[in-house]
Amino acid sequence: MGKSIPRYLALLDIRKSVVSLATGAGAIYLLYKAIRAGIKCQSPLCTNSPICIARLAIERERHGRDSGELRRLFKSLECKQDEYSKSMILHSITRCVYLLEAEASSCTTDDIRLVGDMLDDKDNSVKIQALNTLKAFSGIRKFRLKIQEHAIKVLELISTIWDTELHVAGLRLLNNLPLPDYVHPQLRRVMPALMEILQSDYILSQVQVVRLLSHLAQKNDLLYDILNCQVHPDFLKLFQSSQPGSLLFEVLVFAERLSEGRNSPHYRAVKWHYNEQSLHEALFGNESRLADRLLALVIHPEEEVQIQACKVIVSLQCPQDLGARSSSCHPSHSYFKSTE
Repeated sequence: MGKSIPRYLALLDIRKSVVSLATGAGAIYLLYKAIRAGIKCQSPLCTNSPICIARLAIERERHGRDSGELRRLFKSLECKQDEYSKSMILHSITRCVYLLEAEASSCTTDDIRLVGDMLDDKDNSVKIQALNTLKAFSGIRKFRLKIQEHAIKVLELISTIWDTELHVAGLRLLNNLPLPDYVHPQLRRVMPALMEILQSDYILSQVQVVRLLSHLAQKNDLLYDILNCQVHPDFLKLFQSSQPGSLLFEVLVFAERLSEGRNSPHYRAVKWHYNEQSLHEALFGNESRLADRLLALVIHPEEEVQIQACKVIVSLQCPQDLGARSSSCHPSHSYFKSTE
């Protein structure tokens, strides 16, 4: 009995070693299969894998040639696919556009048209991926005019579908494009929807829509439509110091653009009438509490918010026509009475 125990322990050690070697060999074999599968990845939908996308980019850089991946993806998109497959293909195209710049530049306007057609798909996820793909291509100058043709459709989607991801994707695209004048009538029609998105509680879409509105506020033929747009009674909550700094900064830029626009000689030459619930009355009316909000933001923890709040205060105190006639600024009767 005394001799059998050491023999048993020795046999156990041998078995453990064998199992350990087998496990190690199995792990090495599985690793080999995984690497080999990644190297041989050729399927269009496989490019959804970050490993495959990185492989394509590295291959292009090393060999200086077209991998053909974008062309394969567009051919797949032309075929009849279910909604999930279309979304995945569009997502892969978007990644390739960002990573494979030379291949993306060699695409055609027919490719852009094909992506634009996806905006009519019944599935919102396909629409969102198509918007993201158009946004990626909008960084290539030669495609911008073709993508502009879809601006009215994008505005229609944003204004008729209440989906925050779709709003963000569509607004990012619009903010990356110069919007031609022929789009302005559609912009007037969707202005209430844009103002609703601004007053929602989803920060990403709020930031994107206020950037668009700030740009539109510099258009003389759209300024009144923005100022007369109806807003909620609590609109000024957007100027509360508790809001994220990124949103506060953009909202303050918007307020400055509106203040400068309404005080321009061109705009002041006309006597405008605003409804009682308008954005103009919320920001610049006699009963507005904007001044209090601005003074509170002067001591905001984020410096860019402080600076932008001061810019709005200056724009309110110094209308452009007064600044042109006098070197000193005269306080408006409606603002900052406590600091006169």
